Amino acid sequence: MTAVTDNAIHPAFEKLRSHRISTLNVDVEEYRHKKTGARHLHLSADNDENVFFVALRTFPMDSTGVAHILEHTALCGSERFPVRDPFFMMIRRSLNTFMNAFTSSDWTAYPFASMNRKDFDNLLSVYLDSVFFSALDPLDFAQEGHRLEFEKPDDPSSDLVYKGVVYNEMKGAMSAPTSQLWQSLTSHLFPTTTYHYNSGGEPDHIVDLSYDDLVKFYRHHYHPSNAIFATYGNIPAHEHHEKFEELALKRFDRLDIELPVRDEKRMFAPLRVEQGYAVSEGEDTENKTHIVTGWLLGQSFDLQENLEGQLLSAVLLENSASPLMRALETTDIGHAPSPMCGLEDSNREMTFVCGIEGSEPERRADLEALIETTLEKVVAEGVSQDRLEAIVHQLELHQREIAGDSFPYGLQLIMSAIAPMVHGGDPVELLDLEPVLATLREKIKDPDYVPGLIRRKLLDNPHRVTLTLRPDDKLEGLHQKAVREALARRKASLTEAEVAAIVERAKALEERQLRKDDDTILPKVGLDDVPLQMPEPEGSYDAETGATVYARGTNGLVYQQVVLPVPALTKDELLLLPYYTTLISEVGCGELDYLQMQDRISAESGGIGASFTAKGRIDDVQNLSGYLIFSGKALSRNSKELTRLLKDVYTGVRFDEKERVREIIAQVRARREQAVTGSGHALAMSAAAQGLSAGSWLSFRLGGLASIRGTKELDKSLKDDKTLEAFCASLGALHNKIRNQSRQFLLIGEDGQLAPMLDDLKSCWQGDLGQAGKVWSVDPVSYNTQEAWLTSTQVNFCAKAYSTVAVDHPDAAALTVLGGFLRNGYLHRAIREKGGAYGGGAGQDSVNGVFRFFSYRDPRLAETLDDFDAALDWLRTENHEAQALEEAILGVIGQLDRPRSPAGAARHAFHNQLFGRSADQRARFRERVLAVTMDEMKRVADTWLLPEKASVAVVTSQDNRAIVESLGLGIQEL
Repeated sequence: MTAVTDNAIHPAFEKLRSHRISTLNVDVEEYRHKKTGARHLHLSADNDENVFFVALRTFPMDSTGVAHILEHTALCGSERFPVRDPFFMMIRRSLNTFMNAFTSSDWTAYPFASMNRKDFDNLLSVYLDSVFFSALDPLDFAQEGHRLEFEKPDDPSSDLVYKGVVYNEMKGAMSAPTSQLWQSLTSHLFPTTTYHYNSGGEPDHIVDLSYDDLVKFYRHHYHPSNAIFATYGNIPAHEHHEKFEELALKRFDRLDIELPVRDEKRMFAPLRVEQGYAVSEGEDTENKTHIVTGWLLGQSFDLQENLEGQLLSAVLLENSASPLMRALETTDIGHAPSPMCGLEDSNREMTFVCGIEGSEPERRADLEALIETTLEKVVAEGVSQDRLEAIVHQLELHQREIAGDSFPYGLQLIMSAIAPMVHGGDPVELLDLEPVLATLREKIKDPDYVPGLIRRKLLDNPHRVTLTLRPDDKLEGLHQKAVREALARRKASLTEAEVAAIVERAKALEERQLRKDDDTILPKVGLDDVPLQMPEPEGSYDAETGATVYARGTNGLVYQQVVLPVPALTKDELLLLPYYTTLISEVGCGELDYLQMQDRISAESGGIGASFTAKGRIDDVQNLSGYLIFSGKALSRNSKELTRLLKDVYTGVRFDEKERVREIIAQVRARREQAVTGSGHALAMSAAAQGLSAGSWLSFRLGGLASIRGTKELDKSLKDDKTLEAFCASLGALHNKIRNQSRQFLLIGEDGQLAPMLDDLKSCWQGDLGQAGKVWSVDPVSYNTQEAWLTSTQVNFCAKAYSTVAVDHPDAAALTVLGGFLRNGYLHRAIREKGGAYGGGAGQDSVNGVFRFFSYRDPRLAETLDDFDAALDWLRTENHEAQALEEAILGVIGQLDRPRSPAGAARHAFHNQLFGRSADQRARFRERVLAVTMDEMKRVADTWLLPEKASVAVVTSQDNRAIVESLGLGIQEL
């Protein structure tokens, strides 16, 4: 891959420099707009997936969420595009590979990516107009931010309530103890700067933000003189400049923008703080306290400081062999290391955090003593040269790897560069780590270097905060009571004119939400712009080794998988699989204990792991096949070591380190419990679909709410030594079943690496063929679900599911398009705009043969379930435009054609073949999607989405127990 170079320079811009980064295959070009001073970082690369990103430095000095609410509201209409919702409308009229907007603690960004040039230009015109010429309609502020409304909008006798998308989003986000932990810790580490505040917004403070404050913040911050543009791909910089100038920049002059940007004032003594967080009333509060210590370090944009911070964090916390992580994992002070552990380097100044969860408030002093003793020991004993070399090896691997399977690669590079650009550092230095790593390799040869860093940055650094966050089962009740009383006082003080204004605004907002805008003013791509099916990477099969080999541009990395069919398992063994795959890379192997294995994995690879995957046949979702996959990646120079590492783990992993197993299960429990508030919609959908196919049942049992509850019970049971011994024995027995299976291999690397990889594979696995034994199967599943899962949350997650068809059924394509059609045409407006949820939608899961409705961070419950049904009524009774169907089809094609990383594309192709998803089958499905008609969508809805066949699941709070009982839902305690 070679970067595209173009020497033309647009007259409105001056070129500051150009720098080749060969390890990333990009040319970094930096420009400045002459008139406004706007900066532009262009990463020129031979890649069709072009990325655009514009960031504004935003430094809020309160927790009203002004920057976050502005990010939402800016996308609700602009000067050239005065429609109500251009952002979501463009999602539907586009072949984008990524569209979003982000609010960070000190910048707000608007990125998108597309592989289609016409589409890229369309999106660019809308984004630039939205950012620099936003309409900021007061009704959009009311919808997206917050508003006071009567519970029944046209009935002033009903209670006053707060509504708003961001208001509900942040109620959901701040339900998580970890969110409260981070926000509280940073507020004390940064007492005087912008990081003291919650840039996303605290719900109780969001309601204090006025529309005038929003407009004032916009006028101050959203100006090109405060903007950073970044682009990636094969469109030359001067073509971007032409668009930037024409569409926005020519209308502005330079503006001196005063922002409160400075380093935090240093504390001279450590601070200790204790606060409460809400759990359900009556909930057991034992062992639910979080205790963390955070230090303020140096500037993140100083490359030397940044790399020293990363080195420090890796030495102390990278894995279980790291001294501080080991101390936190093995102590009885708490159940598991805090998820906050590590280095945060996106703010102007970095923070280093470590701590524990599952503790008690009175253990704070014990934890502080443990941390200090551990750090003193590292300073006294030093760190081995091998360990330091392994850490620098990890930094090199991380810098070289081409990612992009879940996030465009170009956007990942831009996100790495944005922090130094915001704070005045050099983005090129942070991207081009090769020379700096060479310097670091020299520095770590000094045995006093790392101990000196620990002494200076941590032990002798008084700017640190220890935060104890304890559970309080009365807190939420007191909070809700205070909110209700404040709203009641507010209602009592309203004048007749104010009551009328609230009713009138609710009416005006509903009329605006129902209004049909003239969307012809927005640019679009159509079905005639859809490319031919993207070519898939082709692998070659080596019969002697059983390896499928893909030659890909992996930038000096190699990837390897050992793939085997799951043997016949009992139900108990099946339920063990998630723990088995998690523990594989965390326990000992052969003669090495788990600490020695952690060191070996870090020194020889970029990480190894195991996973279980199961899918139904393309024509029968009940007929499952499953595979276990042992995976690893490494720099090409460590290819032989990676092969040996995977073989050793596959054959010699052991589960006899009982305390280690107990520690890891406690950590798994903690992570899984914390996932509920962030992934509640996925968990609700999984619960709703659990009885509709074998694959859905498996997902629910192994990765859904049933699994989370099962992990909690397992963790409690392992406190008994006999139970622990039996659990470890069952894992060992399971492994003995697995290791005897016949196997195949997947190898991915660059051309010159593949022949040596095959030779290594041959010699390493010689004579070890395995046996083709009886393979696993699962009985068909068919039952309906009506249940509510109760947990600590301020918002709801609702789901409804229907049994449908497998991917090769003629109806699968129409059901897939129907999901986007219902979301675009009805659910987005009903659930997000009118209902105030952060999100909602519908979709067909053809792997498991289910169609699912969902809502995310939703203030409503019964009404949302009714909206799911109403969406189907709307489909049947309304007249629909052809363009709406075209937009839904475009959305599906965009997902089918989504680009992947070089290694990711090869993995995807291989696993498709593994499960019978041939190129012919996928081409057939794509053709069916492009041919879907309105009548087909109505027919499949009438055939498969019948009210009496619906399964329902919600994730909600104890406060809604009466509501869910009235809906006839069975109650499950999480």
